[in-house]
Amino acid sequence: MCAEEQAAVDHTVVLEGESIRLRPFVLADAEEVCEAVCASKTEIAPWMPWCHEEYSIADTREFLGSRAEAFQKTGEYTFAIVEKASGRIVGATGLNEFDPATLSANHGYWLRTSATGHGYATQAARLVLRWGLETLRLERIEIMIAKENTRSHAVAKRAGAVREGLLRRSMRIGGVQHDAIVYSVIRADLGL
Repeated sequence: MCAEEQAAVDHTVVLEGESIRLRPFVLADAEEVCEAVCASKTEIAPWMPWCHEEYSIADTREFLGSRAEAFQKTGEYTFAIVEKASGRIVGATGLNEFDPATLSANHGYWLRTSATGHGYATQAARLVLRWGLETLRLERIEIMIAKENTRSHAVAKRAGAVREGLLRRSMRIGGVQHDAIVYSVIRADLGL
């Protein structure tokens, strides 16, 4: 997608799943997001470089405040994963690291610990992957996951991603070097 097309895409988009809704974050989400991250640090921190022991509301506000600028500068999309039944934010997902030369992007996601086991991450991944390939007309979306992050591997596979290979010692999280597994999704993988 060229820069002009990317800039023309509306970032007020909402994606509807069976039991979740994906919507852009707003600053008013800060306390709820911070609470979700802090309640899930043990599970999130080993895999997400931004999640650290001192993570605070200031970190959350900085992140949420940067979303509009990230979208304007790079086309990055970040969505709140909202549980339809309760209206609570249970995680985040999105597309980033857009490469206009190859029409590709990276996909990421995290889910609060108390919301795991309901298929929310898989639903979110499927929604974002399909939307990226259909609406944004991307040719390829990658998901890079630390080799040891077995739950995230399961989400990628259930969402239709194809494992491509191992990138040795390519991911640094919390001062620890990890091997990463790369998955990708192209239109044919989703029957598009």
